[in-house]
Amino acid sequence: MSRWIAADWGTSALRLTLMEDEAPLDTRESGDGMNRLTRDMFEPTLRTLAGDWLDGPAGIFACGMVGARQGWIEAPYAPVPCTPPTDRTIRVPTEDPDLEVRIVPGLSQTAPHPDVMRGEETQIAGILRRRPDFDGIVCLPGTHTKWVHVSAGEIVSFRTVMSGEVFATLAGQSVLRHSLAGDGWSEAPFLDSLSDAISRPETLTARLFELRAADLLLGQDATTARSLLSGLLLGAELAATKPWWLGREVIVTGSAATTPAYDAALRAQGLQPIILPADEMTRAGLAAAREVS
Repeated sequence: MSRWIAADWGTSALRLTLMEDEAPLDTRESGDGMNRLTRDMFEPTLRTLAGDWLDGPAGIFACGMVGARQGWIEAPYAPVPCTPPTDRTIRVPTEDPDLEVRIVPGLSQTAPHPDVMRGEETQIAGILRRRPDFDGIVCLPGTHTKWVHVSAGEIVSFRTVMSGEVFATLAGQSVLRHSLAGDGWSEAPFLDSLSDAISRPETLTARLFELRAADLLLGQDATTARSLLSGLLLGAELAATKPWWLGREVIVTGSAATTPAYDAALRAQGLQPIILPADEMTRAGLAAAREVS
């Protein structure tokens, strides 16, 4: 059976891609992420979105929060160091016997600090499928950005930084929301505040209110404010993760919305990051899971 379905099933969204071996044919998306579903809703939600793709036996390989404790079925974490766990998929019991669904497990770490990931391990599998000899750091920007040390085909360790969620919380719920409307971004103010935050990360919380004051007193526009905030948070992130990226080869795999900021930030530190699209790497990782199942 050369046709199958790749499922990227996260907290807030579901993306299905109809595949012909490793070639994507079509993609469908919905807002039916894990947070909106009870356990008995996953199979009908999948069937509704996939629709005619499920005519006859169907193989579906999934990653993300669908395998969390609150998801369809828990796919237990694989502890690092390890190879990407695409060879340890968990089969989901389904009411339809023609529906074969397998979920890629996430990863866990207890030392040097506790950490977990779900979904990103599949992107790393895709990266290693494309670049099997890569030795360095994989940066996976998102709500919870992952910095991952990869060596000899293994995930050695990783670090999660919540810059994306902090940005969203400040922009949507704090007093700064009045000065951060829209979705604009400008590289010059971003790089200015990035440099300042890398040099003096301890000033981060003091710098934040300046964004509101500059709006009230100087008429600072929202695009500049958003760019400054992005730079402050990412600068603090780079300061915290400096042992990971300094002097290393870095691959950045994120969305079109998040990748440019990380690319610009790392280039400002003298690096030449390799950019690989997140969706493509997820599909490649799920293809790797299908190959060994």
